[in-house]
Amino acid sequence: MENNEDLILRVEKISKSFKDVHAVDDLSFHIRKGEIYGLLGPNGAGKTTTIKLILGLLEPEAGDISVLGLHPQKDELELKAKIGYVSEEPLIYKSLTPKELFNFIASIRKLEGESATSKLAQYLESLSAVEYYERLISTLSRGNKQKIQIIAAILHDPEILILDEPLTGLDAKSVKVVKEILELHTKRGGAVLFSTHIMEIAEDICDRIGIINQGKMVAEGTMETLKHKVSAMDEDMDLEDIFLRLTEQDNSINEIVEKLRKTMNS
Repeated sequence: MENNEDLILRVEKISKSFKDVHAVDDLSFHIRKGEIYGLLGPNGAGKTTTIKLILGLLEPEAGDISVLGLHPQKDELELKAKIGYVSEEPLIYKSLTPKELFNFIASIRKLEGESATSKLAQYLESLSAVEYYERLISTLSRGNKQKIQIIAAILHDPEILILDEPLTGLDAKSVKVVKEILELHTKRGGAVLFSTHIMEIAEDICDRIGIINQGKMVAEGTMETLKHKVSAMDEDMDLEDIFLRLTEQDNSINEIVEKLRKTMNS
């Protein structure tokens, strides 16, 4: 029986369509305290739409969403104070410098001066972003914009981090630092919803994984659970193999590889 006190996020039978396209179709999952939950799926599977529904940026046509016991639209302001969000495309004020952005965030979130300053300094140093602190965000590279967005998302110590392809553009050192940040976040009881296309990262850091295809949940569980679902005999499958099998893309990949071999060996 699930301990409801440990639930951070509950998504229950939600659906969302755009014209004739069922972007999210009767989707359910939950995330507990101290858990990193990976949301995986092919392009167009409904991952970003699901995240926007959780954030209250879209309204579901059916179903229910609860984040920390709050409703994404009815309790919008209260909920935003408890969430840290990193989008695939950096959604930050590019006309500001990181210094101006963080001062703005500290002001609207009423962060204590000395404590917030100390945390900010540590995050900037850890992600090698100190030298960009007073440069216009618009002049920064994609990876450095992403670093600033990540710091902006975690500065107020949110209870849940919602991350949509957060590692895009980051160098190997920064990826390692972000993974450590996520581990520390969950150790103190926080939760993470982690949407990514990078299978190795998901396999490495996620406690449980939900694989969606055409808006539906096709498989969910730990790596061991997913392996068993695909084939109890195939112990050597990695997450990429499982993903392709469960989203019914493995046969198509085999056909492509075979055609490439013939073309390149002719």
